[in-house]
Amino acid sequence: MSQKTEVLSQVEELQQAYRDVTAEIGKVIIGQDKVINELFISLLARGHCLLVGVPGLAKTMLISTLAEVLELRFSRIQFTPDLMPSDITGTEIIEEDRSSGSKNFKFIHGPIFANIVLADEINRTPPKTQAALLQAMQEHEVTAAGTTHTLDEPFFVLATQNPIEQEGTYPLPEAQLDRFMFNLWVDYPSYEEEKTIVKSTTGAEDTSLRTILNAEKIIAFQKLVRAVPVADNVVDFAVKLVRNTRPSEASVPEFITSLVSWGAGPRASRYLILGAKAAALLDGRTSPSIDDVRAVAVPVLRHRVVTNFNAEADGISAVDIISRLLESR
Repeated sequence: MSQKTEVLSQVEELQQAYRDVTAEIGKVIIGQDKVINELFISLLARGHCLLVGVPGLAKTMLISTLAEVLELRFSRIQFTPDLMPSDITGTEIIEEDRSSGSKNFKFIHGPIFANIVLADEINRTPPKTQAALLQAMQEHEVTAAGTTHTLDEPFFVLATQNPIEQEGTYPLPEAQLDRFMFNLWVDYPSYEEEKTIVKSTTGAEDTSLRTILNAEKIIAFQKLVRAVPVADNVVDFAVKLVRNTRPSEASVPEFITSLVSWGAGPRASRYLILGAKAAALLDGRTSPSIDDVRAVAVPVLRHRVVTNFNAEADGISAVDIISRLLESR
C-alpha cells in the first residue's frame, strides 16, 4: 500500500469514526451540532476548549457523553471559591510501611490525572487555583513537591463558564484564556430541538451508548492532523488575519486601532492552522483551504481580541470585530 493510499484510508476511517461519534452523542444531546464539531476539531488538534453558556444547556452532559463514547478516563472538577491547587493536582501523604515501620511520602494523584478533564464553572475559583491548570494544559505535566509527573495522552481540558452570573466570580486572566484553543458559545436550542429535549428527558427510557474510539486511535488521528501539508497562501492568510487584530501593527484597518486594546498572539496563528487541518480531514480533504481557516476563526480569536472602551460604549463585541476582519479579507 502506497503512503498516499494509506493516508486516504486513515482519512476515511476518521470520517466514519466522527459520524459514529456524533450519532452516539445525538442519542443524548439534541442539537448543538456545531459545538460538537468544534469540540472534536479541538481534540484532534490537541487543543483545549472553554464552553460559555447559560445554565441548563447540557454543557456538562455533552462533555461527559463525549468521554463515554471515546472510552477515555473522565474527571469532573467543580470549581468553588474554597478549591485549592492541591485539590486539582494532587497531594502528598505520609505512608507507613507496616513491615519496617518506616514512613515515606506518597503522591496521591488529583483529578487532573485523566484524559478528559471538565473544569466546571472555572471562573468561580480564585486565580491561584485557576493557575494550577496552566502547566497541565500547556506542558501536559504536573509538578508537585519538586517532582514532575507526566499526564497520560490524550489530555483534553474542557472548562465551562456562565456568562450572566458574575457575582462571586473571578474572570480568567488573558494568559489562561490564551491556553484554550477554542472559546465556544453554547446557545439556546431551536423550538423544535427544545420540544425534542423535553420529550426525551421526561420519559423513563435509559440510553445506552456505544464506545467508538479509544486513546490509542485518537492519538493516531492527532498525529495524522499534524502530518497534513498546508499551502503557503493558507498560512499567509492565517498569520495576516491574526496580525490584523493587533492595533500596534502597521497598516491594520482603522477600526482595529479605534476599537481594540490587545490583539491575538502567535498561538492564535498556530491554532487557526491546526483547526483548519482537522476541519479539512473531517470533510475528507487532505489539505486545508482558506475557507477552513475562516470556519475556525471566531472560536480561535473570540477570547484573544480585547476590545477597548470605545467598542464597549458602542456595543461592539470581539465577534463583531472578527467578522469585519473576515469580510475585509
